[in-house]
This record gives sequence, structure tokens and C-alpha cells, in this order.
Amino acid sequence: MLNNLSVSDGDAPFAPLVVLELAQNTEAETITWLLNRIKDKQQNGGAELLVEQVLVGGLAEGQKVNPNVFLVGSTLPRLLAGAEEVGLFKEFNDDTIRGFTFVNRESFKDFQGDGDGFLSTAECQYIIKHELDTLRAKGEVHVPGYPKLKLYPGKSIIRRLQSHGVLLQYFPLHDKEELKRLSFSWYRNIKLSAQPLDNIRHYYGEGLALYFGFLEFFTFALVPMALIGIPYYLFAWEDYDRYVLFAVFNLLWSTVFLELWKRHSAQLAYAWGTLSRKKTFEEPRPGFHGVLGLNPVTGREEPVYPSTKRHLRIYLVSVPFVLLCLYISLYVMMIYFDMEFWALSIYHEDPNLWTSVLLFIPSIIYAVVIEFMNLLYRYAAEFLTNWENHRLESTFQNHLVLKVLVFNFVNCFASLFYIAFAMQDMLLLRQSLATLLITSQILNQVMEAFLPYWLQRRRNKKVHKKVRRTMGDVELPLVEQVQLEGDMNTYLGTFDDYLEQFLLFGYVSLFSCVYPLAALLVVLNNVTEVYSDAFKMCNVFKRPFSEPASDIGVWQLAFETMSVIAVVTNCALIGLSPQVTGYFSGADTQLILTVVAVEHVLLAFKIILAFVIPDVPKHIQIKLAQLEFESLEALKKKKMQEVTELPQAKK
Repeated sequence: MLNNLSVSDGDAPFAPLVVLELAQNTEAETITWLLNRIKDKQQNGGAELLVEQVLVGGLAEGQKVNPNVFLVGSTLPRLLAGAEEVGLFKEFNDDTIRGFTFVNRESFKDFQGDGDGFLSTAECQYIIKHELDTLRAKGEVHVPGYPKLKLYPGKSIIRRLQSHGVLLQYFPLHDKEELKRLSFSWYRNIKLSAQPLDNIRHYYGEGLALYFGFLEFFTFALVPMALIGIPYYLFAWEDYDRYVLFAVFNLLWSTVFLELWKRHSAQLAYAWGTLSRKKTFEEPRPGFHGVLGLNPVTGREEPVYPSTKRHLRIYLVSVPFVLLCLYISLYVMMIYFDMEFWALSIYHEDPNLWTSVLLFIPSIIYAVVIEFMNLLYRYAAEFLTNWENHRLESTFQNHLVLKVLVFNFVNCFASLFYIAFAMQDMLLLRQSLATLLITSQILNQVMEAFLPYWLQRRRNKKVHKKVRRTMGDVELPLVEQVQLEGDMNTYLGTFDDYLEQFLLFGYVSLFSCVYPLAALLVVLNNVTEVYSDAFKMCNVFKRPFSEPASDIGVWQLAFETMSVIAVVTNCALIGLSPQVTGYFSGADTQLILTVVAVEHVLLAFKIILAFVIPDVPKHIQIKLAQLEFESLEALKKKKMQEVTELPQAKK
């Protein structure tokens, strides 16, 4: 178990899995009530978990010890029962993936003895998080010790304490030994091979493993584009006519890549037991507020917020704000073009080494400004989406993704579209694309890898100086481990990681026909991204809770939308090529109609290809159908047994 360390809850020792930190000034009455609810039996409305207090000191000099930090664990039978409650799927003895049931536990592979080791640490921590999140108020009208913190039957206690700052954080502990093994197989042993996705999933869960699976699949899919792009760049740089063939290949590649990824992700999700896993009923977000009402689905009391008010906030405030931001982005773009023309005029007056270098300065400045504007807008989008008061976390994420994608798309690609179709300056388009791509990659590596690593090293030194130990050969005691991990940055999910890959996919699929090295640059970026992201997950961030996932969610739609835009863009670029315009000399209308017709044919081809290539492989479809059939047969048998036993019971 975790670090082979254990604490005791009374007479029962247990392995600590989750850390629960309350505010230092939390009322004693509140703490006692919360701990009793966590320890209480399930039939009494408790979570039936084990809890032990741990004293953790602050990092700053003179900072008081926080006595309100607790370690949470569980007995093995409770975890196995929880695995059935959350709907975990595990491998059965007949090599199929089935929903785990406690009654049939011995029929599952890898279940030996009392089941120790059957569940991964990540699964155990996910079960504990589920039990804490579903800990609900019974007859309490307010949180004991806080009369203003109202409660009502069915309200999630943890979410109420979180939203009012009583519960500061709760996070899963790292397993030092398992983390060392994962680190060695993942990023410490540098080699050109596939990532240990099963190990990543085992330690961090399916959501994060699918991101790294997508990153790996995307990178390998880019290799043919990169290999073809190198000779195009070396031998046909000034021959724009030859890029027509590269643009056609680009269109086919983007379509096939996304369709094959859906099949690959389905295979991963089936092997990990999330493909057929039913989604759990979503609870309201911690920040959701409204007038107390009745949920028509659950029958429980919870806040109700009129959808009319939310729509008014979206259409009267959020949409105008997004449009304003888009206008500012376009205004900054025009300033960039003024700088570009200024640099060109200086170069034409006195062409030399310094003025030729000056030609790249506007693009570099603009690339830095783009990244800065994206960052500012991200904070504004989060604030607005939170203010819109969405009930569900999934709805919140969808609205946030839409806002961020629209702005980032315009902010990053508007200048390239303007250069390509308004100015029709292919030389400037190549230069701008190369500068934007390289500069954004450098900035991302600095902001995502080097800066967090440097800040975390500073924090670690403070902890090491205080406890006079090292993280190397000497294993930190449990208290110091909790203290160190509690001060680590919180991993905010894969949103920014997918966003970065979305933009890179756009650079490659939209305009790489005029800059064939784009795919190669993205491959090099993603190779370093794998190692930097792996390093961050193992050394910089708190361990995140496992998040079951069967696909990459809304990002699949985002990538497919980008591929459709790529069809239109590449067809237009082909139509602007001298080779094509030569065939339609003096017949602009016929050229436009031909380009539109070809574009529609290619879009139809994408749709046909989506039907021809099934999202789920045939053998997996058969296995899922067999399981569904067996479930229906078992349900029929159970109903027949109940009907047979009913007359006997009456006698």
C-alpha cells in the first residue's frame, strides 16, 4: 500500500490514501460532526471510512501548525463494496470486461485471497472521493458551528464546506514507490518508444491516460506529414505550384487521423473498462447557487436557478464581451500589420543583415502578445462562465471550452487568414506561420515546464530546510510527505493541454501546405511535451484524483470542426495557386465554382469516411453486445424467479 506507511484509527491500522485539510479556525463542533459523519456506518448515512489526525506545520517562519489536517483511508471490504457502487469494470475470468460485483469477486482476474492488490491505489482513492462527495446532510438545517451555512436533506456536505472555505482542499497522496517505477518507465529512461499508458492509467486514471494516449497518437500520425514536408521544404520552397499535392495529402491526413483515433481510443477505453461504463448522475457544482427547490429527478431539495436568467446573462453579457474581445484581437492584428509594413519599408531602403533580422521582430512581438492575450482571456472566460451559474460541471466545461476556443482560434489564426486570402502574400504567410509556431512553442515550454519546476524547487528547498531531510535516498516521513504535497500546485486538468494540441493541429492542418516544416516542428514540440508533462505530473503537481473517461469528450468535436475548416482553407489555397489559376485564366467565376464543388466533394468524402470507418472496432462491438445480451438474460431469469417465489411466499 501507500509507501508501506500506516496510521491507526483507534485499534485499526490503515494505509492513508486521501488528505483532508480544513481551515485552521474551523469550529471544533464542525470538525467533530464531520469526522463522525465520515466514520459512521453507511446505514446511518455515513461514509464508513477511517480517519486519523496529522499535525502539519506551515512553510513560512512562525506559521502555526494546522491541527485540522486528516488522513482518510478505508478497510479492504469497504473499498470492494465501493468499487461496485461506483460501477468499476474489471477483467473477468473469460477475458471480457464486466462490471465488478462484490458477490462475484472471485470470478474476476487478479482477485486472489482477500483481494489485496486487486484495486489500484488510484481506484481506491477515487472510491474514497466518491464516498466523501456523496456524504449528504440528513436532518441538519445548518453546518454545526456555522448557523449561516444552511443545509437541507440530500445536500452534499463536502461541497457545502468547500464552497464556503471551511474545507481548504482534499487530495490523494502519492505512492512514492509506485511513482518511482512509473517515472523510470515514463520519462527518466529516455527512449523512442510508446508511453506506458497502462501504467499511467493505473496510477492517474483513465482521463489523464487518454490525454497522453492522444498526444502519442497525434505525434506518431504527424510523422508521415513531417517526412513528406522535409523534401518539400528543401527542394520546392519557392515552387508554390507543387504545394497543391501537399495540400491534398493534408486533407486526407486530417480526416483519416481523427477517424483512426476514435477507434484507438475505443480500444483503450474497452481495455480499461470505461467504454461501457454508465455515467454517474451529476451533482450540482460547488459554486452553483439559487433558491431552494425540488429536483424532479432525485426528489431531493437543492438550489434552483431559472434558465431564463442564465440565458440573459449569456446573451446580454457573455456574448457581447466575447465579441468585444474578438474586436480587440483584430485591432491588435492590424497594429501588427502596420509594424510588418514598417519593417519591410526599412528593409527595402537598406537591405542588410540587421534589417533582414528586423523583418522577424514584428511576428515575434505579435506571437508573444497573442499568448499574453490568450492568458488574460482565459481568466475572463472562467470568471464569466462561473458567473453564468451553470448547474453541472459538464455544462460549465462545455461553455468554457466554447468561449476559449472561439477566441483562441480568431486570436491565433486571424492574421494568417488575412495574409493568405486578403493580401495573398505567400512569402509573408510562411514567415508569419513559422514565427508564430516556433515562438508559441518556446513560450509554452517555459510557462508549462521550466517556470513551474523552478517554483516548485524553491518550495521544496524550504520544506527540506525545515525538516532537515532530502527527497533522494532518505524517505520522508508521512507528516513531511503530507506537508510537501499539500503545498504543491493543484493540477487543473487536461483543458490547457488539449487546447495547446488543438492549436498545433490547426497550424498543421490549415496552412502547412505553404510551410511544410510545420508538422516537423509540432513533432519535435510534442516529443518534448511528453517528457515535460510527465515530469510535471510526477514532481510539480499534487496527485489528481482519477477521472473515468471513455473518450476525449468535447475536444473530439473541436478537432473535427478544425478538420472541416481545414478542408475549406486548403481548397481555397489550392484555388489561389498559380498552377490552378492558369487553367482558369479570365474565368474567375468558373474557378470559384470549381473550388466550391471540390470542397463539397471533399466534405462528402469526410462524411462517407466517417461511416466507413466505425468508431468502435467490430470485435469490441461483439463483446459489448454479448455482455448486454447476458445482462438481459440474467434480468429475465431473476424476474422469473421472483414470480415463481411469490405464490410460495403467500402460502
